[in-house]
Amino acid sequence: MSPKIARLTGLGAFGAIGFFILLYALIAWVSRHTSRGGMMVSMSVVTWISVGLVVIALIVVHVNVGKQLMYLARGGGPRGV
Repeated sequence: MSPKIARLTGLGAFGAIGFFILLYALIAWVSRHTSRGGMMVSMSVVTWISVGLVVIALIVVHVNVGKQLMYLARGGGPRGV
């Protein structure tokens, strides 16, 4: 992979983290309990926890992939696992 493509892809992986955070905030806002209705409080909390765990896992994966791609963009070779 060329360094230019690796850099752009790495920055895209880091940029996706912001999208995940915004998506989590939207889901938390939509699923909250309001005076006019909405989900029950216990179901809202379950939703926030379950979606939060998925978002945290996606963020961890994207940070690791982004770091590896930025390393490749600086001219580093593949790392051993």
